[in-house]
Amino acid sequence: MYQLNYNPPYDWNWMFGFLAGRAVNGIEIVTEEQYCRSFALGDHQGLLTLEPDEARCQLNVTLSEGLQPVAQEVLQRIRQLLDLDCQPHTILESLGELSAARPGLRLPGCMDTFEQSIRAILGQLVSVAMAAKLTSKLAQAFGEPLVENPEWFVFPTPQKLAALQPEQLKQLGMPLKRGEAIIHLAQLMVNGEFPLNSPVDVERGVKVLTTYPGIGRWTANYIALRGWQAKDVFLPDDYLIKQRFPGMTPAQIRRYAERWKPWRSYALLHIWYSDGWVPVN
Repeated sequence: MYQLNYNPPYDWNWMFGFLAGRAVNGIEIVTEEQYCRSFALGDHQGLLTLEPDEARCQLNVTLSEGLQPVAQEVLQRIRQLLDLDCQPHTILESLGELSAARPGLRLPGCMDTFEQSIRAILGQLVSVAMAAKLTSKLAQAFGEPLVENPEWFVFPTPQKLAALQPEQLKQLGMPLKRGEAIIHLAQLMVNGEFPLNSPVDVERGVKVLTTYPGIGRWTANYIALRGWQAKDVFLPDDYLIKQRFPGMTPAQIRRYAERWKPWRSYALLHIWYSDGWVPVN
């Protein structure tokens, strides 16, 4: 077992609830106390299990035998998934009253940027539950059974998805254009052209993502938020954000949000998940 330290406060109930709502059958199981998933890194694959120890401000990590040779890289991916390197007091001080209701919110990241980007595409114009269901269908149709535990699946590789025809993905219950977007993104990944890490200029990087077929501005920003774990992204044209800023245009909302630089991603989370928040002049 490994231990990863973090600085409190940390709202584990919220984080595990967020992950549970998006859990993919065959890939992830999330309870109130534990997160477990399959994962592959290169030729290595296995299961990882995460259990917070709030009294010690530690995350206990168990890796199956298949992941032991790449343990350090997997641990770093876990830190990215759960935003364990966050310095919360710096952010809380910057956000002020906006963060008062939920001081332990962290930015959910991901274990794999490619996987998260595919999941973002699958989540377009459908509910969170439907997105998880579609991702599960994709994993079970085109992923490999985990060697150690065949009842689990490993998320499909870019090579596997890049070789598909859009009609094969349409059969899972998605529009043809969405299947084409997934295949195109996978081909970019195979060719080494997809940005796995946050570029220096995140805004420019988001604009590049929107040039890919089937990726609009909201999806590109969501990839930046969770895939790159960019700290300073805001979505002024998001449906819920527009509800939180009645009477304001997206341009006005964008200007308002500049007060939260360089932590606008955290501001976005607080606005999304803090009931009753209203903007003040």
